[in-house]
Amino acid sequence: MPKPAVLIVGADKGGVGKTTVSRTLLDYFAAHQIPTRAFDTEAPKGTLKRFYPDASEIVDMNLVPDQMKIFDTLSGSHASVTVIDVRAGLLSPTLQSLRDIGFIEAAKKGQITFGVFHILGPTITSLDEISETAAYLGDAKYFMVKNFINNTHYFQWDEQTCGAYFNRVKDAVETPVRRRSVLPR
Repeated sequence: MPKPAVLIVGADKGGVGKTTVSRTLLDYFAAHQIPTRAFDTEAPKGTLKRFYPDASEIVDMNLVPDQMKIFDTLSGSHASVTVIDVRAGLLSPTLQSLRDIGFIEAAKKGQITFGVFHILGPTITSLDEISETAAYLGDAKYFMVKNFINNTHYFQWDEQTCGAYFNRVKDAVETPVRRRSVLPR
């Protein structure tokens, strides 16, 4: 059995497109017939759950039984990929909890494939989140996502400032997300 993959999508700010990116990942895996499950931590309402009622479950990351639903079932699940859409403001605390329970250490040892899609907002404050979240990750794959789908403009970011933040994270990948234009044929 291949090792499980866990992808966390989050930010410490709301309205930056976390659920949009989670939906895109789930669409991609479905199109490639990769068995996937998802957890929506927007308890109790669950925005992601509305779009993927059969593939996702609403959990509260502050409750140990819900954390166990996610992580104790990784090896027994039929899904090879688990996507976790983390509620706004909980990315750093979630990563800290994962470090504390040994999950990130298991990823370092190669027992789990682990990636974080950190959805960045357009302000300098969002860049400050990078240092905080990166400190928890170790060797996890870290994607810093600029979401342009919701017409966000990164007007406060000059190239030198941005580079100073992005270069602090070893092997991080900057990933822009843009709406694909549909042209008439």
